[in-house]
Amino acid sequence: MESLFDLPTLRTKIKNLNEKQMVEGFWDDSEKAQKIIREQNHYQSKVEKYDKLMKKISDEEDLLDLMEMEEDFTFYDEFRWELTSIEELSQSFKLETLLNGEYDSSDAILSIHAGAGGTEAQDWAGMLHRMYARYAEKKGYKIETLDILKEEEAGIKSVTMKISGDNAYGYLKGEKGVHRLVRISPFDSNKRRHTSFSSVDVYPVLDETTEIEIRDEDLKIDTYRASGAGGQHVNTTDSAVRITHVPTGIVVQCQNERSQIQNREQAMNMLKAKLIALAEEEKKEKIEDLQGNYSQIAWGSQIRSYVFQPYTMVKDHRTNTEVGDVNKVMDGDLDIFVNDYLQMKASN
Repeated sequence: MESLFDLPTLRTKIKNLNEKQMVEGFWDDSEKAQKIIREQNHYQSKVEKYDKLMKKISDEEDLLDLMEMEEDFTFYDEFRWELTSIEELSQSFKLETLLNGEYDSSDAILSIHAGAGGTEAQDWAGMLHRMYARYAEKKGYKIETLDILKEEEAGIKSVTMKISGDNAYGYLKGEKGVHRLVRISPFDSNKRRHTSFSSVDVYPVLDETTEIEIRDEDLKIDTYRASGAGGQHVNTTDSAVRITHVPTGIVVQCQNERSQIQNREQAMNMLKAKLIALAEEEKKEKIEDLQGNYSQIAWGSQIRSYVFQPYTMVKDHRTNTEVGDVNKVMDGDLDIFVNDYLQMKASN
């Protein structure tokens, strides 16, 4: 187990980060201090999970030796239950060792866009929004809505949310792609079966110190009046910001903050993260090499299908993982899909 990751190095990093916190004036730079604490917590979590797993295994070995020595198997059922617990903990720990990408430990930005199809497609985007919110809640992550375009009848046209927590990007990065819904539409009076699509985009939240060169002449910046909750201020000022990176076609927008300056700053951070993720994905060293290579996830190349009728099933088309309980999945139970995707990527 220890060979799966460099445990001595992790312990050394934790020690060094802890020493930094003991230095006088550590809190003078709040942002830097928070970064160090978060980094320490990330490493500490890995080590604690390893230590917990090793202790459980050691305790079970002692219990087995005791039962055999005393020839008393009264606690055999408890022993078997703990073995199951160890197996689950071991699988979870092994999965975390696969999250070794540069940005895997980062927070994530997750965007959902409804495909063509009017109310039905927008309702599907709203269902996905709820699914990911429930998944994040179950993981203990914090959720912040950065931008949302709701529809009066049902659902949403688009939503962008920040999901904060250890390894949020690492776990969610595999959700990027087109998600397909098949069901009897509640908006169709003839009760016909409909197929709808929504795209999901995921990229990491960058550290404040991450630098990336973006030329001003490559940007098209628009301001517009924000909509939705927020009070009178939201409806009377052009505080929302949309930024288009012309060479790649990447578009980001933010209307969550109270001022145009804050929204612009948030949108620029989102753009940087998308560009870096795209450069990494296409193995480009420079952002300027990404000329016209971006598309908002091509329709027709769905990664997962969610079928409500004539039978119930969710199938991931990359891993061929299938689950029969579609309602459980829509309630945020995504672990099997996330895990199998990470295992697949690790084996490639």
